[in-house]
Amino acid sequence: MGEVKKQKKQVSFMKNVLMLMIAQVAIKILGFLYRLVIINIEGFGDLGNGYYSTGYQIYSLLLTLSSVGIPTVISKLVSERVAIGDHKGAHKIFKIALRTFTTIGIIMSLVLFFGAEAIAKYVINVEGVKYTLMVLAPAIMFVAAGAVLRGYFAGLGTMKPTSVTQTLEQLLNCVLTITFVYATVGKDTAIMAAAGNLSSTIAIIIAFIYIVMFYKRERKSILEDCKNQTVQMEHKTTRQILKIIFAVSIPMTIGSLVAELNATIDTITVSNCIQKAFTGILEGGKEALELKAMELSGMISKVETIIRLPLAINAAFCTALVPAIAGSIAKKDKKTASKRLSFSFFSTIIIIAPCTVGLIVLADPILRTIYPTSYEGAGLLALTAISMTFVALSYVINGGLYGLGKVYVPVIALTIGATVKAVLNIILVSNPSINIYGSPISSITCQAINFIICSQYLKRYINLNITFKKNIMKPVFSAIFMGAVAFGTHYFLEGIIGNSKATIIAILIGAITYGTMIAITKTLTKEELYMIPFGTKIYKILVKLRIYKDEAISQ
Repeated sequence: MGEVKKQKKQVSFMKNVLMLMIAQVAIKILGFLYRLVIINIEGFGDLGNGYYSTGYQIYSLLLTLSSVGIPTVISKLVSERVAIGDHKGAHKIFKIALRTFTTIGIIMSLVLFFGAEAIAKYVINVEGVKYTLMVLAPAIMFVAAGAVLRGYFAGLGTMKPTSVTQTLEQLLNCVLTITFVYATVGKDTAIMAAAGNLSSTIAIIIAFIYIVMFYKRERKSILEDCKNQTVQMEHKTTRQILKIIFAVSIPMTIGSLVAELNATIDTITVSNCIQKAFTGILEGGKEALELKAMELSGMISKVETIIRLPLAINAAFCTALVPAIAGSIAKKDKKTASKRLSFSFFSTIIIIAPCTVGLIVLADPILRTIYPTSYEGAGLLALTAISMTFVALSYVINGGLYGLGKVYVPVIALTIGATVKAVLNIILVSNPSINIYGSPISSITCQAINFIICSQYLKRYINLNITFKKNIMKPVFSAIFMGAVAFGTHYFLEGIIGNSKATIIAILIGAITYGTMIAITKTLTKEELYMIPFGTKIYKILVKLRIYKDEAISQ
C-alpha cells in the first residue's frame, strides 16, 4: 500500500512538472514568435530590440524586489503546513503575504514611474529608454499580488493557476506587442519599443483578473478545509508569520535579485562599455555611440530569446521541486526528496545536452532562418548556449536547496559569480577587439561558479543518485553524435534546397538521431521511461524492437 502511494505521489509530481513544462514551452514559443516578428518590422531591428530589452531589464530588477521568488517562498511555506494538516495556518500565511507584497508592489511601481527619466539618463546613459520604463511601471503591483496567489495554489498541490495565467499573459502579450509595434511604424524607434512593452502591462492585468477569479471559485473549498481541520496547531500572530515569510523570502529574493543583476550588469556595462570601446573609432558623436550600444544590446537580447525555450523546460522542474521537496522533508521522507531531485537533474542533462550542441553547430543557419533581416550574432549564440547548460543545471540544484530551506546558498554563489561577471564585463566589453563577445564569456564563468558552489553544498544534505557513465557520458555522447549528423545534413542540403529548409530538416534529423542514440545506449531505465510522458508506450515499442528487455520496476 505504501509503495502504491509513493508511485501516485511521483505521478502527481511529474503531472505538475509536465503541466508547467507545457506552459513554459508555450510561453517561450510565443515570446520567441513576437520577438521574431517585431525585430523584422521595418524601423525596429536590433536597435528597437535594444531599447525594448534594456528598459525591460530595469523593470525586471524592481519586479524582483517585489515579487520574483515569492511564488516559490509561499509554495514552500504553504506545502509544509498542508503536509502536516494545518490548512488554517497555510491560508493565514497566504492572506498576510498577499497584503504585504501587494503593498511592496505598489511602492515599486511608483518608484519606477517617477524615476524613469533619471534611470534612463544616469544609469543606462540612453534617455530614450524612459518611455519603456514608464509604460511598464504599473505592471509591478499586479505581478506582486499575482505571485502570491500562484505560490499559494502551488503549495496546495496544483500548478493550474500558474500554467494558465502565464500562458494567457504571454498569448495576449504576443498579439498586443505585434499590434502596437505595427501601429507605431514610422515613429521614433524608442517609441516603438515602448509601445511593444505597453502590451506587457495590459496582458499582466488581464492575467491577474483571471487568477483572482480562480481564487474566488476555489475559496469555498479552501475555507471548508480550514473549518474541518482536526489538527490543533499553535496560533501564530501576524508579526510571527511575517517573520517566517521574510526569513525565507529575503534570502530567496536576494538570490533572485543577484540572478537578475547578472542580466542588469549586462544592461548597464554593455551600454557604457560599448560606448567607451568605440569612442574615437565610431564617427557621429554621442548619438552614434548610443545607437551602437543599443544595437549590440539588442543582438544579445535576440540570442537570449532563443535559449529561453530549452531553459523553460528545466525551470518547470525547479518550480515543482520546491514544494515537493519541502513537503517530503516536513514528513521526514528524505528518500522521496532524493529520488525526485536525482530524476530532475538527470532529465535536465538529457534535455539540455542536445539543445546546447545543436545551438553551437547550427548557430549561423538558425539565425539566418529566423531573423532574415537581422541575422548577425552566430558567435554570441554559440557562446550563450554554453552558459545555458550551467543555468539549466543550477535551476534544479537551487530548487533542491530552496526545498531544503538552504535559501542563502544560491545567494552567496550568485553574488560571487555576479561579481566576477561584472569585473570581466568591464575588462572584456571595453576592449574594441572583443566588445560584445565579452558578455557571454563572462556569463559562462559566472554560471559555472554558481553551479559548482551550489552543487557541492547540496551534496552535504542529499545524495544524488547520479553516475558519470550513465547520467552524463551517455547523453553527452549522444548529443555530440547528433550535432555531427545535424551539421553534416545542413552542409549537404543548403546548396540544394536553401538555408531555411536545410536548417529545419537538419534539426528534425538531429532530434530523431538523438532519440535513437538515447534508446540504443539505454540511457533511461524502465522506471525512468515510465515517468516521462507516453513512457509506457515507448518502453513497449523498445521491447518489441529488442532494444530493451522487459523487466520489473525496482522499488
